[in-house]
Amino acid sequence: MKTLAKLPVTIVTGFLGSGKTTLLRHMLDNAQGRRIAVIVNEFGELGIDGEILKQCSIGCTEEEANGRVYELANGCLCCTVQEEFFPVMRELVARRGDLDHILIETSGLALPKPLVQAFQWPEIRSACTVDAVITVVDSPAVAAGTFAAFPDQVDAQRKLDPNLDHESPLHELFADQLASADLVILNKADLISPEDLARVRLEVAEELPPAVKVIEASSGRVPLDVLIGLGAGSEEHIDSRHSHHDHHHGDGDDDHDHDAFDSISIELPQADESLLMDALTQLVVKHGILRVKGFAAIPHKPMRLLIQGVGTRFDKHFDRQWGADEARTTRLVLIGQELDAAQLEAQLRAALSV
Repeated sequence: MKTLAKLPVTIVTGFLGSGKTTLLRHMLDNAQGRRIAVIVNEFGELGIDGEILKQCSIGCTEEEANGRVYELANGCLCCTVQEEFFPVMRELVARRGDLDHILIETSGLALPKPLVQAFQWPEIRSACTVDAVITVVDSPAVAAGTFAAFPDQVDAQRKLDPNLDHESPLHELFADQLASADLVILNKADLISPEDLARVRLEVAEELPPAVKVIEASSGRVPLDVLIGLGAGSEEHIDSRHSHHDHHHGDGDDDHDHDAFDSISIELPQADESLLMDALTQLVVKHGILRVKGFAAIPHKPMRLLIQGVGTRFDKHFDRQWGADEARTTRLVLIGQELDAAQLEAQLRAALSV
């Protein structure tokens, strides 16, 4: 009986809005016949990223595409590996003769190191190997001196607390995502000057092991051969990679920094596009919202509007036709700290007069 080779797994991590889903779409659109399964970890109740990925033209039917995208919701992978992640991996391991590669997109708030360590479990280790951990960096955000939309608020909070060191929790999370990387992509490189990009490269390099390569990209456009086939075997050396959150695992302490983040799901009726975008911008400024993503139904428009925002920077485009039996509703996920769902929904509805 022929022994199957280990199934390679690529883990894509990165902070909120760095472009992870865009990178995965690019990889799937250029799969060149490779049979790829995708695991998407959502922070929030709505499977927004999973829906985006299911729109990829990967040469298969919608039913087949749905079968290849597994969504793990309500939490980060570092906390749910023993609950949701393991059964999904076990199913994929059973089908590994039909697969060429697995892609995992972590939540923007997830710590990659515990996820990589999960590949040390005997049942997974015998069948899979981590081909590489790819960390996607939002270059304009780093160039601006932060990894979130409101650096002044985060820095002010840090300075008021004498018990904090000079790194904010957001910076620690960013550093931990870099510390686990086998490849770093400086994404959105076209949106900043060459001088700022050089500064970003130097800042990122300070957090990286010397052997880790750093490449630049725009909209996640990187040749697939550069992204897969790295053969890093990350699970073999991940324990030697230092991270700020090492003490949170293995000692019964579940007080992760990212527990302070809230994910609010809001459903609204159809809304005028300009009114909606103005209302979201005002909401972001008022409540310090880090991330907005979702779909909007615009009156008299046959297509669904995809919205993705980091701070007050929004990207939007019509991604597909509404289905004949599909409810034309607006569904949004807002991510931030100490968010009040009822208050946010009420303010949005008031701004939209719905």
